[in-house]
Amino acid sequence: MRTAKEERFSLCIKKEKNARFFHAKAFIGENEQALKWHKTRFFPASKLAEGEFKHTALIGIGGNVGDVKKRFVALFRYFASCSLLHVSKTSPILQNPAFGYLEQNDFFNAVMVVQTSLSVQKLLKFLLHAEKIFGRVRSFKNAPRTLDLDIIFFDTAKFMQKDIIIPHPKWQERLSVLLPLTMI
Repeated sequence: MRTAKEERFSLCIKKEKNARFFHAKAFIGENEQALKWHKTRFFPASKLAEGEFKHTALIGIGGNVGDVKKRFVALFRYFASCSLLHVSKTSPILQNPAFGYLEQNDFFNAVMVVQTSLSVQKLLKFLLHAEKIFGRVRSFKNAPRTLDLDIIFFDTAKFMQKDIIIPHPKWQERLSVLLPLTMI
C-alpha cells in the first residue's frame, strides 16, 4: 500500500471557449477529485519587476470565507501598492475541497511569485500582517479563513526555525499548491 507521499496524481482539464473558469479532475491514486479553476483580474498574471530585488519567493494563497476571489484581487492590489515586494506571476485560482477539518466550504487557492529584498523572517511578518488586514482569525487548526498566506519557497534556501520552515513542509502533498504551480 502506498503512503500519501508516494501517491501520484494525474490531471484532466476541460475548458470552455472564452470561459472565465475551467474544470479539472485530479486522480490521486484511485480517488477522483473534481476541481474547478477560475480566472479573474490579476489571476493569472505575469509582469517582470521594474526595480532591483534580492530574493524570489513563492507564496501560496488560499481562503474559503466570503468573496475569496474578490479578496485575492484586493490582495494583489495591496501588494502592488507596496514597495517592499513585486508580484511577478500568479496562477489561475483553483477551487478545491477542504482538507483536515471537512465541515467547511471549498477553498480557493492560487500561488504567486514575488520578488523582494525582505529577509524570510520579515517577509513572514509582512504576510501575517496582510492576513490580519484581510480579516484572518486563527480559531483552530484548519479552520475556515478569509485569507491564508504561506511561503512555499524562498530562493533555493532551506530554513528550519521555530516559526518557519522553508520549503513549506507539506507543499508536495497539497494539490492546492501543486496544481497552481503547474500553471505559472
